[in-house]
Amino acid sequence: MVAADDMLYAVNDSFYSAQPRIFTIDPSASPARITAALDVTRNGEPALGLDMEGITTDGEGGFWVASEGNDKGLANTLYHVGSDGEIIQGIALPEALAQQALKWGLEGVTRIDDQLWLAVQRPWQDDPEGMVKLLRFDIDSGEWGVVHYPLDNVEQGWIGLSEITAHGDWLYLIERDNQIGAEAKVKQVTRVALDGLEPAPLGGELPVVEKQLVRDLIPDLASYNGFVVDKIEGMAINDNGNAWLVSDNDGVDDSSGETYFWSIPLE
Repeated sequence: MVAADDMLYAVNDSFYSAQPRIFTIDPSASPARITAALDVTRNGEPALGLDMEGITTDGEGGFWVASEGNDKGLANTLYHVGSDGEIIQGIALPEALAQQALKWGLEGVTRIDDQLWLAVQRPWQDDPEGMVKLLRFDIDSGEWGVVHYPLDNVEQGWIGLSEITAHGDWLYLIERDNQIGAEAKVKQVTRVALDGLEPAPLGGELPVVEKQLVRDLIPDLASYNGFVVDKIEGMAINDNGNAWLVSDNDGVDDSSGETYFWSIPLE
């Protein structure tokens, strides 16, 4: 998700791959309301074959969208989408990154001026154990840079990143395991300081960022008196430092269909 002009913008994922859309959400309503749905198109037709996992604004009325790749031929791709929903440009990952990709790919995108930061969900082939990549793309030069983010250790299942959002002097991230209920151990918001954050060029040794825990989300999820859900996957932060978070219900495929959407103060 991304916050802009008192509204939030979110995307659906590959469960609706034949109907990719950008949703406008009014968070001032109670409950929050979806007020518009913009079809993402290619040559005027629905842009098939997308797995949209992250969105940010382009500062000109349009959006940048991160589409996750998989092990079935879908490539990790960064899309520039116009205000009318038409795809302006698709940007593939450089071969040095793409050849290391595994099933779990791009999970979020955020913009800082003319640079985009993207989160990779889980370690790829060339990542040390417990490390996952944060990517930086320079819109003007087309250059890519990379840093490593250290994941928490878990004894059961796996752990990875689900979102990246720039606010103030920080990059905020959602880090989560894939467990539910009493087995869930890590559902949290962390942050990485932008000051001194300088990615390495592709092919070099990657610097490791230092993360800070901002909020443990398990008490929030438990407060709804249901089971703690698996997939906290979206976060948007407004100018006042209020964050909205949302879970992914997997389109009710092997899921109760319940979606959690709530806000927390970060400042």
